[in-house]
Amino acid sequence: MKHPASSQIEADPPSPEQSSSSDEARGGRRGRERRCILSGEVTDEANLIRFALGPDDVVTPDVAAKLPGRGAWVTATRAKVEEAAKKGAFSRGFKANAKAPEGLADLTEALLAKRCLDMLGMARRGGAIATGATQVESAIRSAPAFVLIEAKDGAEEGREKLMSLHIGLWGAAPPAVGCFAAEDLGVALGRERVIHACLLQERLALAWAADIGRLAGFRAIVPDSWPDSWRSVSWKLGVASDGSFSVHRRGERSDV
Repeated sequence: MKHPASSQIEADPPSPEQSSSSDEARGGRRGRERRCILSGEVTDEANLIRFALGPDDVVTPDVAAKLPGRGAWVTATRAKVEEAAKKGAFSRGFKANAKAPEGLADLTEALLAKRCLDMLGMARRGGAIATGATQVESAIRSAPAFVLIEAKDGAEEGREKLMSLHIGLWGAAPPAVGCFAAEDLGVALGRERVIHACLLQERLALAWAADIGRLAGFRAIVPDSWPDSWRSVSWKLGVASDGSFSVHRRGERSDV
């Protein structure tokens, strides 16, 4: 199949109307293809990070793909962003003397993490997330968790109790995330600290999984020291749409 020219693939980002909450609910920017300026590979936007040119032609991560002007897209991994900066791929992509600042990959990771945390705040306002051990335990007893979220600095005993409960009731471990500190989760969820949380709405979980998949290119989503039961999903690019991110429908018990 003949792919469109690079100038078409690197078109302007979607308008706020095109990037509506319904699009987010279906898993982010799935369905639109862009070309990575480093590898030349054409792939789904959900696998890429958009960059824009800021003042003085400084390269700026645009993780929401909403900044004005021409965009340049790079595969969403630390290695690819660092390589693009090192090899001058941004200047070629923008057809300008683009300046990639030092620590561009670190800034990209920070903005992706903020985007994921901001989505949790939206979930709280919409009543689509349970927080705290009591609420999470109650939610798990009611139905499988779409995503179980545990603070990376939380106590092992508490998180293992919830994981064991989920496996015992539903016959499988839920998709799990453990890459945020309790204080960061607390800021996102309107509390001082949050150790335990779980998403209660499937559409939101799919949208969140898409961005967690991109964040996985920059940091471990589950700490290496945690048991394998926390790795029922291998977080990676495209995880929300390739069939590897799946859970029981809420209220559907497993035959165990």
